Amino acid sequence: MPALKPTDFTARIVWLGRVSDATKDIRSAPEDSIALDWDGVPGDTHGGLNRPSCSRLLSQYPRGTEIRNVRQLSILSAEDLAEIATRIGLADMPPEWLGATMVIEGLPDLSHVPPSSRLQLEDGGMLVVDMENRPCHLPARVIAETAPDAAKGFKTAAKGRRGVTAWVERPGVLTLGGTLRLHVPDQPLWAHHEALGNG
Repeated sequence: MPALKPTDFTARIVWLGRVSDATKDIRSAPEDSIALDWDGVPGDTHGGLNRPSCSRLLSQYPRGTEIRNVRQLSILSAEDLAEIATRIGLADMPPEWLGATMVIEGLPDLSHVPPSSRLQLEDGGMLVVDMENRPCHLPARVIAETAPDAAKGFKTAAKGRRGVTAWVERPGVLTLGGTLRLHVPDQPLWAHHEALGNG
């Protein structure tokens, strides 16, 4: 029995970027295409098979513990970026300010697709969604350089709209205008999920 269900949900790639040491902050630089390898995006500061654990995993590991890197890519939706911009009073939200790897459009509620979903490239490459990416203060620092008042509202405006992190299951080439197809785990929601609360 297949573990993943191909769906009819697709998305179009509308922006690509790479974060390098040259930027000295979270900003990504636009790209026309990216040839993914097993480490993720070649030359990206978030690349690699392993990474040091961060503040998001302090309940699991001491900061800096070497772990598998399931945060090779940061994927956002154009629809969410537009909504964040509106909520903080900006005309638009440049993806590079958020350190985006890829912006897609047409896939509803991207930030909440089930963990372990797949996004399949046209050439057969495959990305695995780790989980929702939670807003942090780093984009606000970049936004503040242009719009200090807007920066103050970023974390609240971006809650539930920050996209997902993902890693490369099979290398492929991302290209502007390319299509991704969503595959979701063939598994019901865990029966005890509500017992977890909001903590």
